[in-house]
Amino acid sequence: MAIDQSVQQRFGSRLGLLLSALGIAVGTGNIWRFPRIAAQCGSEEGAGALIVAWLIFLLLWSIPLIIAEYLIGRKYRYGVVGSFVKGIGKRFAWMGAFVTFVAMGISFFYAVIVGWAMYYFIQMLLLPLPQTSAESMQIWETFQGTNMPFLFHFLAVAIGIFVIWKGIVSIEKVNKILIPLLVFIIIAAVIRALLLPGAFDGVAYLFSVDWSQLKTPDIWLHALTQNAWDTGAGWGLFLCYATYMQVKHGAVKNAFITGFGNNIISLLMAIMIFGTVFSVLQFGLGYTDPEVLDVMQTSGPASTGLTFIWMPQLFALMPGGNILAIFFFLGLACAGFSSLISMLELSSRTLVDRGIKRKHAVLIVGAVVYLVGVPSAISLNVLSNQDFVWGLGLMVSGVFIATFAAKYGLDKLKNESGLVEGDWYPGKWWNLLIRYFVPTAGVILLVWWIWLSITLFAPGEWYNPFATFSVMTVLVQWGVILMLFALFNKKIAKLM
Repeated sequence: MAIDQSVQQRFGSRLGLLLSALGIAVGTGNIWRFPRIAAQCGSEEGAGALIVAWLIFLLLWSIPLIIAEYLIGRKYRYGVVGSFVKGIGKRFAWMGAFVTFVAMGISFFYAVIVGWAMYYFIQMLLLPLPQTSAESMQIWETFQGTNMPFLFHFLAVAIGIFVIWKGIVSIEKVNKILIPLLVFIIIAAVIRALLLPGAFDGVAYLFSVDWSQLKTPDIWLHALTQNAWDTGAGWGLFLCYATYMQVKHGAVKNAFITGFGNNIISLLMAIMIFGTVFSVLQFGLGYTDPEVLDVMQTSGPASTGLTFIWMPQLFALMPGGNILAIFFFLGLACAGFSSLISMLELSSRTLVDRGIKRKHAVLIVGAVVYLVGVPSAISLNVLSNQDFVWGLGLMVSGVFIATFAAKYGLDKLKNESGLVEGDWYPGKWWNLLIRYFVPTAGVILLVWWIWLSITLFAPGEWYNPFATFSVMTVLVQWGVILMLFALFNKKIAKLM
C-alpha cells in the first residue's frame, strides 16, 4: 500500500506549530462560551471563583494532557486511533475511537456556530446595528427562521475542508494569518471596551472572588469542562498536530505556551465583554447590579443570549460600536475556523491512517460533519443537547488520554519520544498528575455531577433520555457510542 504523502508533511517552523496549536485552543469557547460560563457561575460578589478553579485545572489537567498528546503524537506519527493501537494494543482501539468521536461530535454543532458567526459578521458589516432588544431578537429569529443556518453551516464546513485539503502545509499557512489577525482584533476590542465609562466596574466584578463558591462542586465541574473546551486538552487534537512536528520541536514548553496563551485570550475576551456590558447597561442605562447580572446570566436560546442577542444592541449604544461589532464577530469567526479545521483534520487523519486517500477522506469527513450537523442547524434544543453531552465527554476523553500514557509507561514515553535540547523535562510532577490526578478528578467530578443531578439539579427529569440536560441523555449517548466501538473493536484496530 502506498503511503499517503500528506502524512510525511511537517510544520515548517516552530512559529507555525505554535500558531496552529493556538488555533486548536483558541475558538468560540474563548469568546462565545467562557464569558457566558463566568457570568452564569458568578455570585453577587463576583465571578472570580470560577477563574481560580479554572486556572487550577489549567495547571493540573490541561497542560499535563497537552504534554501527553504532544509526546504520543510525535512518537507514533499516527492519528488518535492508530496511536492507541500501536501504543497500548489493539484491545484499546475503542478507547481511541471514543476520543476521536468526541471531537467529531463537537464538530457537528461547532460548524453551525461558526456559521452563525459568519452570518453576524456580514450582518454587522452591511446593516445597521439593532437599537433595542426587540430588534436584536428579530435579527436572530429571522435568521433562524430561514434556510440561512443551513447555508452558513455548509459554508463553514466547505471552507474548513478547503483549508485542510492539502494537509498540514495549508493548515499552517492559514493559521499564520488567522491567529495574528485574531489577536489584533481581540487587543483592539479590549482597548476600546476599557475606554468606556464604567467598564472597570465590570472588570472588577469579573475578578472579584467569592471564596465560599469554591466549596460547591458545580464551580469545579464548570471550571474543568470549560478548561477542556478552552484549551483543547484531551480532545486528541494536539496529538493529531504533533504527528506533523519536526523532531527538534519540544513538547513541554509548547504545551505551557499554548495553555497560558489560550487562557490569556479567554480572560481578554471576558474583560472586553464584562466591561462593555457593565458600561452600557449600568453607566449608560442605569441598570442596577442585579439587573446587569441577570442580562449576563440569561443564556438565551442555545446559550446565545449574551453573544448574539445582547452584544449587538450594546455595541449600538456606544461610540464606535459599529466598528467594534464588526471586529467582534470577525474575531469570533476566525477563532471558530481555527478550531474547526483542527477537528476536521483529526477525523480526516483517522481515515488516512486506514489507507483511504486524503482527498477522499477529507470529502467523507466534510459530508458527515455537514449532514450530522443539520439537526443542530434545525433545532437549537438539539445543539444545546450536543454541546452538553460532548462537552462533558471531554472529561472522559482526558481520562482516556491519561490512561494511554500511564499504561504505556510515563518515563518510557518521555524517553522514547525524544528529548529536545532546550525543552523542559516533564519530571515527577507530570507523572503524578497524569497517573493519579487526571483520572481521579475526572471520575470524581462525573460521579459528583450525576449524584447532584439526580438529587438537586434535575430530580424530576434526570432519568429522561429525551430531556435536553438530563443525566440519562448523556449516559445513553455515551453508552451507544461506546458499545458500538467495543463491538467493532477488531475492525477499528485493523490498521492498513
